[in-house]
Amino acid sequence: MVYYFFFFIRLAFYKKTVSAAKNSSLPISIIICAHNEEANLQKNLPYILNQVYEHNGANNFEVLVVNDNSTDGSVYLLRELEKSNAHLNILNLTQESRNMKGKKFPLSMGIKQAKYDHLLLTDADCLPTSKNWLAEMVQPFHEGKEIVIGYAPYEKEKTALNRNIRYETFYAALQYLSMAISKKPYMGVGRNLAYKKSLFNDNKGFSKHYQLLSGDDDLFINAVANKNNTAIVISEDTHMFSEAKGSKAAWKFQKKRHLSTGRFYKLSHKLMLGLLAFSHFFFYIAFIACCFFKPWVWFALGMFVFRWIYIGIIQYLAMNKLNESDLAPRIWYYDIWTIFYYIKNIPSIFFKPKIIEWR
Repeated sequence: MVYYFFFFIRLAFYKKTVSAAKNSSLPISIIICAHNEEANLQKNLPYILNQVYEHNGANNFEVLVVNDNSTDGSVYLLRELEKSNAHLNILNLTQESRNMKGKKFPLSMGIKQAKYDHLLLTDADCLPTSKNWLAEMVQPFHEGKEIVIGYAPYEKEKTALNRNIRYETFYAALQYLSMAISKKPYMGVGRNLAYKKSLFNDNKGFSKHYQLLSGDDDLFINAVANKNNTAIVISEDTHMFSEAKGSKAAWKFQKKRHLSTGRFYKLSHKLMLGLLAFSHFFFYIAFIACCFFKPWVWFALGMFVFRWIYIGIIQYLAMNKLNESDLAPRIWYYDIWTIFYYIKNIPSIFFKPKIIEWR
């Protein structure tokens, strides 16, 4: 309950909005790493290129696509788009790093190649909700921030798997966005994340975890974010959508890779997240135990109802903030579902998953 009373409530009642008079004087490099993403690039890249972000009548941003050893038609598609978009730049990689695993090598090369100090990252399969995504996401840079954390939901479908994936994404966002508001930032999501190139270089990039497949977003932010240099932007225009996995096996594979980085977080963050999961699980254990002792039955029932009502209110308000309110009728189902999700994914947290590539 401490998490809901002191942290999650901050996202539920978060009111900071982006000024209507957006400042576009700061040049931005948008970086997208892509491997065999021809279809996604054809679908989504035009929306990135058509962002409204001009200064003195000209686009004040570049879109740098790192074409990572693609064997499909990506290079030809990018060359065609480059002809009509002067702010599109292409970095074709024809080699891979033996030491730096996963997405880290192409992203590092993209950051090195980027023209500007302020970077905005996303993926080839991501689609912004509006032409103002860029302009709103980078506004905290004008306030002196070095890291901006956005929200990256999944597209809505009428399937149980889709709802499960979207709830897990929401619940994770409830945690990392609330903690960032509370001046305790610990992670961001690479599908919608901005930071300064100088911050990346000053901290030697991904050198602390270069051997890990994942962590190009959460481990880097975990290492460099602090209470003064980080901000969040969650207005609906800044959401960056992508398609959810279509099968349980594909989602399981994805979550194994993501969760495997958690054990490398700072100790304080591991304790913070571990205690949340521990207290959630043992609340139900304690409730069931109390029901077997008459003096405690009514107390346990009262606490159970109070908790369910309170978390329902907080999650409902937070869902409204993140445009996920269709999940609200299932909040209490997901409160129990999350316990089994924790149990099922314990091996991914404590043991290295057998995953050989990020693509």
